[in-house]
Amino acid sequence: MSNFSDIGFDINTEEEFQDLLEKTYHESTLIRVNDGTYAVYADESGAELWIQLNNANECIGANPHYKGSSRRKVCLTATVERPERPLDGGFYAWAEPAAQQQPESGLYPFVFDVPDFKTLEPLSFPADVEIQLTAFAQDVQLYENEAAFDAAQTKEPKFAVQSFIPSGLFSASEEGEPDMPEAFGFFTGTIKRAEGRKNALTGQIFYVLLVDTLGGEIDVVADAGFFEKAPLVNEIIQVECWLSGQLINP
Repeated sequence: MSNFSDIGFDINTEEEFQDLLEKTYHESTLIRVNDGTYAVYADESGAELWIQLNNANECIGANPHYKGSSRRKVCLTATVERPERPLDGGFYAWAEPAAQQQPESGLYPFVFDVPDFKTLEPLSFPADVEIQLTAFAQDVQLYENEAAFDAAQTKEPKFAVQSFIPSGLFSASEEGEPDMPEAFGFFTGTIKRAEGRKNALTGQIFYVLLVDTLGGEIDVVADAGFFEKAPLVNEIIQVECWLSGQLINP
């Protein structure tokens, strides 16, 4: 299971990845930017693949995204540049700020990656914006209700039904020095909407969940292999994830 299989692109070898890029590239929309081109494949399921090309038209990367329905207010405080991957990037943000342009009035800081990062105009920080945020599941725990969730918490620390830990801010290098922050999170929330989707290109099923957690809504996409049974509305879900977001009307 991977970020790609979370939206129905189940690839296990380099050859399968190359085949996927070739198939989607020919059905993609090209978006040219200063450092190259994004070739964007938009599947009817909502799954997206953002293929990255350099100025010599060579493929240098690809990121998945899911264009979901979540909306949340955040205050951006800085960009996250990734020089080794020139078309990648993201933002530092604070969730649900209580006051305009006062990020630390928010609930917590976090980092999210942005698939169309180099298409955005420069921002002045702090910047109050609305975003759509997708969590690509890397590990999932599902609980029938709040009582079942509470009963399962036998170790410290115990988590609230709505909680969010910006785990990507705690990364460190092997030498113990602070490393580049990553767009990872660990959160608990209540499922408000649950639906199985079929990737039109591959025919593979994945789940799309709208989850209410601390700081607002998050779209969760997850490989069907995470679940023994289909997730249901009002169940409690705990997710370890990679975060991919887009600004709404930037």
